[in-house]
Amino acid sequence: MANEAFPALRKANDRIALVDGESSWSYRELKARINRCSAGLLEAREDLREERIAVFAPAGIGYATALHAVWQAGGIAVPLNVAAADAELEHHLANAGATRLIAARDLPPETRRLCGRLGIQPLAIDSLPAEPRRPMPPIEPARRAMILFTSGTSGKPKGAVITHRAIHAQINLLTKAWKWSESDVLPLFLPLHHFHGIINVLNCALWNGACVHAMPRLDIEKLCVQAARGTYTALMAVPTIYVKLIAHIRTLAPADRNAVCAGFGRMRVNISGSAACPAKLFRQWRELTGQVMLERYGTTETGMALSNPYDGDRRAGTVGQALPGVSVQRFDEQDRPIGADATPGEIRIRGDSVMQEYWNNAEATRAGFRNGWFRTGDIAIVEDGYYRILGRSSIDIIKSGGYKLSALEIEGVLLDHEAIGEAAVIGLPDETWGEIVAAIVTLRDGARLDLAGLKQWCDGRMSAYKIPKQLKIMRDLPRNAMGKVVKTALRDLL
Repeated sequence: MANEAFPALRKANDRIALVDGESSWSYRELKARINRCSAGLLEAREDLREERIAVFAPAGIGYATALHAVWQAGGIAVPLNVAAADAELEHHLANAGATRLIAARDLPPETRRLCGRLGIQPLAIDSLPAEPRRPMPPIEPARRAMILFTSGTSGKPKGAVITHRAIHAQINLLTKAWKWSESDVLPLFLPLHHFHGIINVLNCALWNGACVHAMPRLDIEKLCVQAARGTYTALMAVPTIYVKLIAHIRTLAPADRNAVCAGFGRMRVNISGSAACPAKLFRQWRELTGQVMLERYGTTETGMALSNPYDGDRRAGTVGQALPGVSVQRFDEQDRPIGADATPGEIRIRGDSVMQEYWNNAEATRAGFRNGWFRTGDIAIVEDGYYRILGRSSIDIIKSGGYKLSALEIEGVLLDHEAIGEAAVIGLPDETWGEIVAAIVTLRDGARLDLAGLKQWCDGRMSAYKIPKQLKIMRDLPRNAMGKVVKTALRDLL
């Protein structure tokens, strides 16, 4: 069975697997729920035979039950964003060819109507009246387990097909690299339709017998209170959450602030990913908590591929080195491999944790692979063995006046400006330069900024050809569920 590969679920003991609100669930109780749900999905069948079943639930016991029940019964899980717009849900459901949608609670009327329009049967996790039965279908590692849709920052979301082998390989390598153990306790507030929340937190925990505290909505105040109490042993978050934590900590009275900072400092590791972590944020978090943030790199299609070391030097602005069992190589625009130097090149990845294909999209699959390597589209340099991401080839690499500029590098400098809260840099078409650098920023309370003032401030801090030639001030930057700025939306706006 699929979840029998999970050692902690195989043991099914009385250790607490998941805390959901005021309730806690042991591994024994979770396993029993999964068995009942699997039987309900199977009904009279022996095997779901890769039927696509959407999982529409927030972080909690319902989500964990549904996901593992689909896997155990031989289906392909299609995790959905519970906060997605109807148009996004329709794209994902239709593209995956989902036949049923399993939810943890009553569906909103508009989602129920969408299911009716697409011919999808809605199910409630706790209304599947079935007794567990044996045997469950044998699940070979090569079978497809999950379709995860890409974030859509550089085009329409595509469904990445993840096999059971890829899931198990990824969890095994992260268990070793980040030293997971059954004594770990982590908060789970990350979206559960992306790799970060599904694998890095929830399923690494369930594999290792650790405990997850489900937080369907991020509650910064509660997170800080629990940190001060010493509840958690580790934290996995995206940069925007660390920004929010810092802002909240600064509002606290000195005694409370010290307790919260000490609580984060006692954790064995704080990890950041899913978007680039600015060096300024890295420094601020270290100054507040004493934690040297561990930044890593991965994609929906590849899982985690690069990581700063658990033991060793963690370097701000870098994503470390290749994880054990993952092959990483940079290539130039002529598909030639690049050596270990500072020449920019596209990151390409091979390994058991890489996706099988894009669902129902042979053209995108062919374009995504080259000679067995998955093409990430991310451009990086290597500095003393550590990878530093310059950005995506289509969005974050600006070609201006014969130079290739890194939008992420320019953003990092702009964040040091005392008036700027957040910054995004994009290239805009220009007849003379090819592209010009445009900065879109939010301002701190009471701050003012204009283009002339920004140019003057940038002079001496970056080369003249990197200085923004256009400035737009916004109240908020558009972001997706993982906290990544949607630069295509900014480009369309400008």
